[in-house]
Amino acid sequence: MSETSETENPVIAHVKSYDVSSAIAVAGHPLHAMSVHFPIALVIGTLALDLLYWFFADPFFLRAGTWAAGAAFISGVGAGIIGTGELILVKGIRVRAASWTHAVAAMTLLSIAGANWGLRIAHPEAVLPLGLFLSCIAAAVTGLAGWYGGKLIFDHGVGILVGDEDR
Repeated sequence: MSETSETENPVIAHVKSYDVSSAIAVAGHPLHAMSVHFPIALVIGTLALDLLYWFFADPFFLRAGTWAAGAAFISGVGAGIIGTGELILVKGIRVRAASWTHAVAAMTLLSIAGANWGLRIAHPEAVLPLGLFLSCIAAAVTGLAGWYGGKLIFDHGVGILVGDEDR
């Protein structure tokens, strides 16, 4: 076995030395991890409603898509505020590259979701094709942001509460 494989990279060891416990939590449960489910579901729901509107041309799906897009944006802003607080307050989160990739993807998603909602309010007739296109892009960026969010939790242990009996 080579010497490099026996010793850990000093930069990685330094990054691992920082605490990654959530600073914004209720009873040890991180609020950001709990709040992201709503915008994720609503972004995907907006895409589904756009597809239903495209296939059936029922104005109900147009109205429901507008509400879903608005709720996705508003709940995303809430989750983003909490996530930004975590990023600022916890150095163990801030020093990880995956945190910044997740943050940039999430802010990009918020921009797309806000544009999608604004389009629906100002020009409902433009939902096909522009709103559908924005919904598809938002769903793809949701996957990217979610991938890095999961990486932070599962690979880096961000926000995971470990009791003394589990150490």
